[in-house]
Amino acid sequence: MFGGFTVSESLPHIHFSAWFRKVATFCFALIVFLCFACNLPLSAQDPQQPDTNSDQQNPQTPPEAGGPQSDVGPYAIPKKKEAPPPPPPSEHPKKIEGMPDYTLHVSVPLVEVPVSVVTKDGQFISTLTKDNFRISEDGTPQTISNFGVSQAPITAVLLTEFAAHNWGFTIDAVRASFAFATQLKKEDWVAVEYYDLRPHILVDFTQDKQSVMGAINMMQIPGFSETDLYDALFDTMDRLDRIEGRKYIILISSGFDSFSRINLDQLMKKIKSTKDVTIYPISIGWIARALADARGGGAPSRGLGIPVTSLDYLQADNQMQNFAKMTGGRFYQPRFQAEYPEVFHDILGDIRNQYTISYHPTNQKLDGTYRKLKVEVVAPDGGPLKVKDQKGKDVKFQIIAREGYTAKHTVE
Repeated sequence: MFGGFTVSESLPHIHFSAWFRKVATFCFALIVFLCFACNLPLSAQDPQQPDTNSDQQNPQTPPEAGGPQSDVGPYAIPKKKEAPPPPPPSEHPKKIEGMPDYTLHVSVPLVEVPVSVVTKDGQFISTLTKDNFRISEDGTPQTISNFGVSQAPITAVLLTEFAAHNWGFTIDAVRASFAFATQLKKEDWVAVEYYDLRPHILVDFTQDKQSVMGAINMMQIPGFSETDLYDALFDTMDRLDRIEGRKYIILISSGFDSFSRINLDQLMKKIKSTKDVTIYPISIGWIARALADARGGGAPSRGLGIPVTSLDYLQADNQMQNFAKMTGGRFYQPRFQAEYPEVFHDILGDIRNQYTISYHPTNQKLDGTYRKLKVEVVAPDGGPLKVKDQKGKDVKFQIIAREGYTAKHTVE
């Protein structure tokens, strides 16, 4: 007996209490299990089945959208887009092999005017500068762009009258031609031509002085008495127009024209339109003309009964003087044969020593019109230029330049 009870009496009570504890424990475990089961995610119950509801409730924001990169919060802040980099600088296109290079050229008119300034004795004045020259075109002053003194080989045609009309003229023509040839230099280019009824080319442009002498020596016996000067000069200028650079015509002639197909007006137009050609006429036959006047005959005969007067020769001289003025040359009238070497010395001095003036005309129209030129020599301050000799005396000088030029003609 323990506490007032006997062992036999307490057994049923002890059995009921143990059973009750077992049931309570079981219920408590079941409740705990159900609670945990309700809070567990579905993926834990079935790990092989994807959880689509989870993606819809907590969408994952792509990293490039910015903002939080976890599943916390429903908002994503887009990142500011960066501005694209500036384009690289343009590069020149690569050259394609076999394709030629092309460039754009703008043609701007340029007028070149050779000018000689000589004393009355024919001496070239070589001490002038760019500031000493003034040039105008049709009365409008021009700005000189290029200036220089040239001393270079010449390109010239010796055009000689050689006809059976008067022996005095023939002798003068041949001797004057030889006087010119003896003063040539080995760098000079010269062609020899004579004319009677038509022009005859004895030798084309050559630097061989002996060939020039040989061509002149071929003028032995004239064939015709006619002297068609206009045709010969027109043909010569037409040939020279195809040659680049400055050219010269040494015209040894009486200036008398017989039966040319070209008239004087046509020849004048040709002279105006031909560029870079200067004519130096030398009048021949002065001794024959003087003898004819002394005998009272009036003028030397031309052969075949062609009537010629002293006025005809004076008119011929005037025409040749115009040829020289229009092209920037000089006209010579030697009275005696001994004057020929001095004449050609002056001519070659003018040709080899020149001032070259170039300018871009203010009138840039390519209309084929004739433009009048005027060249003046002044002091640097704009006043009159004074030239003195070695003794300090004033020396008169002469400006030799062409009177004008014909502009190019472009048809649009």
